[in-house]
Amino acid sequence: MEPIFTNDAIVFGILMSSLGVVFYTESKTNGFWHRFYKIVPGLFMAYFIPAIFTTTGLISPAWKTTNPDGEIISHASQLYYVASRFLLPAALVLMTLSIDLKAIFNLGSKALIMFFTGTIGIVIGGPIAILLISFFSPETVGGSDFDAVWRGLSTLAGSWIGGGANQTAMLEIYKYNPAKYGGMVIVDIVVANVWMAILLIGIGKKDTINKWLKADTIAIEELKDKVISFTQKVKKNPTLSDFMIMLAIAFGTVGFGHFSAKYLSLFFSEIVAAINSQTLRNVFSFLGSSFFWLISISTIIAILLSYTKAKNYEGAGASKLGSIFIYILVATIGMKMDLNQAFENPGLMVIGFVWISIHAILLIIVAKIIKAPYFFLALGSQANVGGAASAPIVAQAFHPSLATVGVLLAVFGYAIGTVGAILCTILMELSATF
Repeated sequence: MEPIFTNDAIVFGILMSSLGVVFYTESKTNGFWHRFYKIVPGLFMAYFIPAIFTTTGLISPAWKTTNPDGEIISHASQLYYVASRFLLPAALVLMTLSIDLKAIFNLGSKALIMFFTGTIGIVIGGPIAILLISFFSPETVGGSDFDAVWRGLSTLAGSWIGGGANQTAMLEIYKYNPAKYGGMVIVDIVVANVWMAILLIGIGKKDTINKWLKADTIAIEELKDKVISFTQKVKKNPTLSDFMIMLAIAFGTVGFGHFSAKYLSLFFSEIVAAINSQTLRNVFSFLGSSFFWLISISTIIAILLSYTKAKNYEGAGASKLGSIFIYILVATIGMKMDLNQAFENPGLMVIGFVWISIHAILLIIVAKIIKAPYFFLALGSQANVGGAASAPIVAQAFHPSLATVGVLLAVFGYAIGTVGAILCTILMELSATF
């Protein structure tokens, strides 16, 4: 349905107003709002309010209209595209300028362990969900030939381990009926976004969770303290010149990233297309994604800049400026969430929620065993399920200096996404025919 407001300028104004309300109420030091934000993080509200606007039909990420000739015309907001392709890489640059790469490596192996735990949770979660649902509703996990549900779920596996490129690769490999693919996309959006909301709420309780996990947070706190100490050391009252130079560094890097990504994605697409093995072509299909190269190049340049005097702009508020861009991205992601869609295909939604629950339970068990902080649990999950667009959001909610950790893990997810999704799909096919 067509929303009330379709003009992106108006919608952007609504999103920014909602962010303003969140920050204003969160700044209260006593009363109802002070108590409220002790329970619910402001980042979650920045995400949830736009979701309410979309659910009620005030705004929408996409809609259809009919012209006088009866032809159906599709429309889509460009706000998420702009936020993810321009503001996200710019934010990563600004928040990485002051990064201490050595301190990131000192975080140890627990980050990687939790990341791979998240991957395994997705790989085994799909087939287990199919087995469980088949006992109660076999028709939900049925279908034959290219309408088989397990084929459609393969695209979820690609998305939840890697990203959009891996999801498309799985659609190509298993040839799921394109007419039904939209239903899988809805499950992807609803389940992944609900899970992200739960993780954001958990951030507000991270101290309690870490205490229950008996987690060792020393390395994380040391990294945060290093950045805070450095920020205090170079702190200055920012001038107009400082802001312009920071924006020049950020968007200059983004511009170069887009320029390079265009040619690199084309170059590697040709190399991948020349591979004889269809399996290998699908495994390395992510190399043809311009978004993958955009995020990778922006992050690499930012890390290189952290070894120059450019890192001193942290004292002028570089990470705060980057956080503004991240919050705008969060609002546009929330805008994609229509809670009404959860009821369109309840059977598939149940599969999705059971699947993500298995992923979550495995993460909690492993985190408890190795005493990993909630930060690693949340990031290990989002680097898989959310990818490069949302992993930095969750990471920076703990501290802006940690955003780079989210990006590095998410990029790694692209690399293993298709392989992991193929393994998951093989198991799902066996489960569906068990």
